[in-house]
Amino acid sequence: MSAPVDQVDLLVVGAGPAGTAAAITARRAGLTVTIVDKAEFPRDKCCGDGLTSLALRQLDALGFDPGAVRSWQNVDAAWLRSPSGREVELPLPTEGTFAAVAPRLELDAALVDLARRHGAVVHENTSFASIESAPDHVDVTVEHAGVSRIVRATWVVAADGMWSPVRKALGVAVNGYLGEWHAFRQYASNVTGVAKDRLIVWFDDDLLPGYAWSFPLPGNRVNIGFGVLRDGERRIQDMKDTWADLLQRPHVREALGPDAVLEGRHTAWPIPARIDEAVTGVGRVLFVGDAAMATDALTGEGIGQALLTGVEAAAAIVAGGSSLDVRRAYRRAVDHHLLADHRMSIRLGKVLARRRGARGAIALLDHAGSWSRRMFARWMFEDEPRAILLTPSRWHRRLLRQRGAF
Repeated sequence: MSAPVDQVDLLVVGAGPAGTAAAITARRAGLTVTIVDKAEFPRDKCCGDGLTSLALRQLDALGFDPGAVRSWQNVDAAWLRSPSGREVELPLPTEGTFAAVAPRLELDAALVDLARRHGAVVHENTSFASIESAPDHVDVTVEHAGVSRIVRATWVVAADGMWSPVRKALGVAVNGYLGEWHAFRQYASNVTGVAKDRLIVWFDDDLLPGYAWSFPLPGNRVNIGFGVLRDGERRIQDMKDTWADLLQRPHVREALGPDAVLEGRHTAWPIPARIDEAVTGVGRVLFVGDAAMATDALTGEGIGQALLTGVEAAAAIVAGGSSLDVRRAYRRAVDHHLLADHRMSIRLGKVLARRRGARGAIALLDHAGSWSRRMFARWMFEDEPRAILLTPSRWHRRLLRQRGAF
């Protein structure tokens, strides 16, 4: 007996920010949408939980309500510490929200709920099994509780992460690819030091061009972790040793306070940041988020890029045309929004990879005026793309003067 067949305009594989953004955008345009995800929500996702201005603006445009996330924490400034120990505060503008922290456990579940309210059908505990492509549709076999079904979709958006089973099934996975960055994260409670109120970034020598962070959450909790560039030499055990050492460093212990308690276990994850080389579409399948290797090459942040690529993939599908037209339209949108900034981030990363570069940048900020610090903070949190001065097609009249999200 053959498996039952469901028909839909768009099948989204993966219900993280990229997938739900694609689903919501497509539903707003009237397409029928089904989302499948192997997990059951709410589910945790290893992440720093930081939301840049890019992410916040994308969420705002989707109609997302921050009140749906119980542990949402707005951030009004960033504190940077150079390898020399110099600390500098970078205040953010007060008109709107330019940075926030939201645990993925709550954020992703809220986005799934929003997609459902827009009319998307969401199947949890449902895994991708296989894919067969035809000129005018794609047949995807999915499995739930040992039972297989076929979803026949005009289009598929693969939002299935760094290891993307869809990408692998289509033969366009990069063998041996482990991402450009690797990160560790853990939560801590009973934080009594300054970290309970501050978003802190530590540029310690041994992490450059990476960094360690502590992001505040309600109830004296923080998300604390570190990210490093994958150089082919660091092993997982080395990173575990770095993690244990980092937590004992005096400036970290002081920021957390003497009574801070680590929660649960630490988690680690790879970060793909190769949007300039990534295959973004094959046939009637478009890749978004981590499946498109679309994280920030400088910071490793990926929620904003995930949301943006999800929206742009759905917009290209809605605009219509041949499968080639849609793939090209999506690629143009990705390049327009992300490519110049990706290249700029790589160049800046080379500067920050050296102790002198990190120290010099923070020293300059320490002697800068309040306006310069505020503009740097907006730039750091992607209020305007880093390379916007090099891409006149994105200039607008309110450059560096627009309100924040929400």
